[in-house]
Amino acid sequence: MEEEEGVLALRQYICSLDPATLPRIVQVCSGVYFQGSIYELSGSEVCLSTGDLVKIIGLELLSVCCEDIATNTTFELPMEHSGLFKLVPEEFPYNTIEEMVGLQPVGVDACGSFIFVSRNELIIENFTVSAGTEITLLSVEALEDGKTYARCQLMGQQGVSAEVFIPFSCHGEFYECENERGYSLQEIMLSDRLCKRRFRKTKSKKCGGPLIFTPIYQVQGIMHMRKNIVKFPSSLEVDVIDVTEQCKDLTFVTPLSMAEVVTQPKEAFPTMAEILEEPVANRFFCSSWFSELQKGKNLVLHKYINDTPLVLACTPKGRKAQQYFLILSEYGGQMRRRAREFSSVYELYVAFSRSPGLKVSVTRHCEAVEEEGVPALSVGEQLEVLKLQTVDVAEGESGSTQKVESLICRRIMEDEDEDDDDDDDEVNQDGMTKDTCLPLFTEANFVETISDKKKYCLAELGKNFSLPLEVKVASRDKTLEKDPLAGLTALKLEEALSETMVLASLPGRPEQCFALPINWLQMSLSFTSDPLPWADGQNPQPHLETVIEVTDHFYHEYHRSTQSNMAPPPRPPKRKQASQKNPKSRAKAKADTANPKTNKLTENLDSLSLSCTKSTENRRAPPPVPSESSDKPPPLVPRKSSSESFSTTNTYVQTPRKQKKKQRNTARASSDSDHDYESVEDMLNVPDSIMFY
Repeated sequence: MEEEEGVLALRQYICSLDPATLPRIVQVCSGVYFQGSIYELSGSEVCLSTGDLVKIIGLELLSVCCEDIATNTTFELPMEHSGLFKLVPEEFPYNTIEEMVGLQPVGVDACGSFIFVSRNELIIENFTVSAGTEITLLSVEALEDGKTYARCQLMGQQGVSAEVFIPFSCHGEFYECENERGYSLQEIMLSDRLCKRRFRKTKSKKCGGPLIFTPIYQVQGIMHMRKNIVKFPSSLEVDVIDVTEQCKDLTFVTPLSMAEVVTQPKEAFPTMAEILEEPVANRFFCSSWFSELQKGKNLVLHKYINDTPLVLACTPKGRKAQQYFLILSEYGGQMRRRAREFSSVYELYVAFSRSPGLKVSVTRHCEAVEEEGVPALSVGEQLEVLKLQTVDVAEGESGSTQKVESLICRRIMEDEDEDDDDDDDEVNQDGMTKDTCLPLFTEANFVETISDKKKYCLAELGKNFSLPLEVKVASRDKTLEKDPLAGLTALKLEEALSETMVLASLPGRPEQCFALPINWLQMSLSFTSDPLPWADGQNPQPHLETVIEVTDHFYHEYHRSTQSNMAPPPRPPKRKQASQKNPKSRAKAKADTANPKTNKLTENLDSLSLSCTKSTENRRAPPPVPSESSDKPPPLVPRKSSSESFSTTNTYVQTPRKQKKKQRNTARASSDSDHDYESVEDMLNVPDSIMFY
């Protein structure tokens, strides 16, 4: 290409570049840009100097630079610009149809978009086209005679249209007419012919002169003697020359992301690699190998494994901070099952749905709530979970019922309890009670009942049981120098997952391998030609680090990315008012209404105070009214000292059996009464030295 053999401005060169011909190598001929004098884009520092070689590997259209010819001003528009633009007709004439079609935006996507006129009369076979008639170019077709024709449409004075075929060799003086069709910015930039034309805004009458559009690309390239991909805009004011043919044997370092490493052929492994960009921050990993991933260090890449099985585990919540681990299936330690703890019936149901045959023991007393169908549970009761069932629960005395999802459990009686309760009607002959319904919303505490003391490896646990599981490491993995799971009191195996891993090691210890999860490491490497750190044919036996300690950020990020739309636990039904729920309260309220005298007397007693002081700050609650059936005398109260200045409230005042009209200084009740009771008003004036009964 003639343009690429000479020096071109970077913008001009990129606009003329066909993306299908990438990669291309260019050399900077003029312009020196130091770090910070241009800008930083996408984390890549731009620094181009005269003589630099750049291997262009990708282009991305960023925006469009618009130049107003009339005012000689420029502005930038994003690719998402919603405005439309119309073509500005060219002023120069075309001599033939072939010349006009070759230079104008005519094609399948632009049918009916190009209109022209002829200054001269055209005679096409037996058809005459008068001068000045508007002709719409529809398409280009090759007929049977081997010649190429322009299929055009003519519009008559009365709106009648006709089609004619004008040969490409037809000579004349043809001028383009203005068309009202609007083009979007993306249509213009994606068309090789449209992007070279001039346009005008469709909705603006005073929009200045014609506009020339120039695309601005983001150029991705690899610089010679630099090991990272640079990104810079095509609008930089530098001149370049294409030297692809002269430098085709030049080797450029190719940065690879972790995702690109696993796309390399397996024959390329094992190999040496250099870290070009280290992980920015330690967000996900706590393992010791993570600190070795530093820029400039070398790694031995042994191989990659797709869909490596892993188990996500964590320590239980407690005083110490929780720890989180990814455990590979090759873990060689032995584990024992531990009893799981549940804080609600819903958690019990979730565990039962994953592993049927669950048996638990109650660890905290739970009181019965008849209105909600919640039975009483005592500490130490043994339950066997049977099934989930919808049961009808009665709502108080109204007789109405509501359906509640409940867990059907069977109470398991212990041997010593069976001997004592042989006459219990609820105990079956097999030593088990009737089924118990536990609504899912019930808050209760349980612990799993297990008698399994067998040791399992991690693969056996995943095969024989459903996760999550509570375990304890009984014997450590002897292949590890330090097993981080061996000293833990408990470990919860939460979930099985799979990740694509790259097995790597340090050159100083090539046999000690660790696994790099590619989806959680943002770093770049480059393969080098350095020799492997072992003699030919003496590949070391790798020892894989099977436990990867991760951070809480990894734990929560993983659950956030894999969480499912699970329904929340059920909520208990709304509780009704206490006056409606408690039949005793309703009976008492009904009795008070039936006996207005008693009700009035109770109100009077509640308002009285036997304290000699006027202060109401320390007023004691009114004494309870004794029952009518009580025939025992109240206990004696010790005599108060005369030195005390305040009297104590008599809390043993009872309501007389027969109501009499109260009068100040009245006589005492008749002597034939079982007990003598003082009038309430008389009690207010008695001296402190008397004995209270």
